[in-house]
Amino acid sequence: MTRVKRGVAASKRRKNLLEDAKGYRWKRSSLYRTAKQAVIKAGAYAYRDRRAKKRSMRRLWITRLNTAVRELGMKYSILIKTMTDKKIEVDRKVLSQMATENPTIFAKFIEKVK
Repeated sequence: MTRVKRGVAASKRRKNLLEDAKGYRWKRSSLYRTAKQAVIKAGAYAYRDRRAKKRSMRRLWITRLNTAVRELGMKYSILIKTMTDKKIEVDRKVLSQMATENPTIFAKFIEKVK
């Protein structure tokens, strides 16, 4: 059986992990053991917050829509209800962008929904 020397693979693994921890503060960027913990924790936070970002963006779109629709004399909940009844499938992101970037077109759209 031939001898397997594993030093290259291990040092490559450590080097890559320390590269991932670049920019962290104190020991977390330079010591392998603490850097490994920091990278694992950062990955968990990133995974969690990718999902939280979707929720917070949806809340923002709904808030923007509600304010824009109330200026036109309607409520957000009534808008969504009438859109579902009339089978108009435009998502909240597009409606929010329309309300902020093109208020005149958005007003015409709301009149059409009414």
